[in-house]
Amino acid sequence: MSQKKEEAIQKVMTEFESMANLVLSQLDRLESFFQSGETNLPEKLREEFDANEKLIDQYEVKLSERIINTIVLFQPVASDIRQLIACYRIIINLERIGDYTINIVKFFSEIKNLELYEQMIGAINPMLITSTQMVTKSLLSYIHHDKEYAIWTIKNDDMVDDMNRKLLKGMVSRSKSFDDKKKTLISFITIKDMMDNIERMADHATNIAEAAIYYMEGKDIRHHPLDDEMMNINQ
Repeated sequence: MSQKKEEAIQKVMTEFESMANLVLSQLDRLESFFQSGETNLPEKLREEFDANEKLIDQYEVKLSERIINTIVLFQPVASDIRQLIACYRIIINLERIGDYTINIVKFFSEIKNLELYEQMIGAINPMLITSTQMVTKSLLSYIHHDKEYAIWTIKNDDMVDDMNRKLLKGMVSRSKSFDDKKKTLISFITIKDMMDNIERMADHATNIAEAAIYYMEGKDIRHHPLDDEMMNINQ
């Protein structure tokens, strides 16, 4: 029974890492496209985003069922249960990050005022890069039992929120200088939605980091400020 339990947990972790790598691949594609400065997303790239999103959804369903079955059939010990429950929480957040990636991809076709977007892209890029780093480090914290990565992720969530607020203020001031109010308004709303989705990615990365800490230490720190010991970990 013990060997079968270990094999079942290993299958969960193998599929989990495949799902995580797929989400990170989506974020890498998105980041590369942002850095290109283009808004016209090639059809082939759009199809790749959509195909990978379907795979991410399939992984979530398959992994959720596998985790539940593993707990029910093999009655793992407490440390294994924490690992599986943390994994369950993480895959839910990964699926949402996948959704936000697709949302952002779709927003590109809705941008009507390219000048406004071009003025904002240089500031949006760092926000996306930071959110992507948070997702990566939060996943590494779970996979490699690295508490420092988890704490780094949680600390940087407020920074992404602040970047979003500052970008919004900057966009408001820039939008006043354009004559075509209708196109500017549509683009303003679209770019704001894009920024909000990037911010939500960071929120879900924080959720993943919190799940990793639960796995490592058995502490559920959701909705609680970091204690002094955690805050003293260097970034």
